[in-house]
Amino acid sequence: MAHPEGEYATARAASAAGTIMTLSSWATSSVEEVASTGPGIRFFPALCIQGQACSCAAYWDAEKLTSKTDLTYPPFLTLKNFEGLDLGKMNRTDDSGLASYVAGQIDRSLSWKDVKWLQTITSLPILVKGVLTAEDARLAIQAGAAGIIVSNHGARQLDYVPATIMALEEVVKAVQGRLPVFLDGGVRRGTDVFKALALGASGIFIGRPVVFFLSC
Repeated sequence: MAHPEGEYATARAASAAGTIMTLSSWATSSVEEVASTGPGIRFFPALCIQGQACSCAAYWDAEKLTSKTDLTYPPFLTLKNFEGLDLGKMNRTDDSGLASYVAGQIDRSLSWKDVKWLQTITSLPILVKGVLTAEDARLAIQAGAAGIIVSNHGARQLDYVPATIMALEEVVKAVQGRLPVFLDGGVRRGTDVFKALALGASGIFIGRPVVFFLSC
């Protein structure tokens, strides 16, 4: 929506910068298409859908799991990682329809057992996203996570959720160097990156700034 080349352009830019790209589950380019842009390290988020223990649209090493959804995009955009599936339509058409749909699809029965289950079906490293407390950080380690992403999912999932930068130090201290800890959310400028690194983050993830750059 921000640029005709969308994820292609983002992948090329990330590769040129020597950094990682994360491809959204709801991307309009497939993992294969993005991989075709050239070398680079890419992350892909596992999409946890009701009725599936943890359904991933695709993995970068071609390990694939798919799940049906009830979502369609505008006619000129396609959910490439769900292409070929029998997709329905959202019931709501207002500006919060997508957010409402996605929230309703997430499997609320998920537990730390599902992290262990994922390890039985893939050789890829699994990072746990959404950790905001020391307690969850320790549970992620016990579950065998390869890394932790401190994230509040854009602060749109729970009222009064703490800012990720405020939760970072607590998580880093709990991990005690056993896993890399990344920060996701709230990063708008270089000084935000420096603050996160100073508090112990191994790296940071950015989302909105990428969209801003694509739209320029």
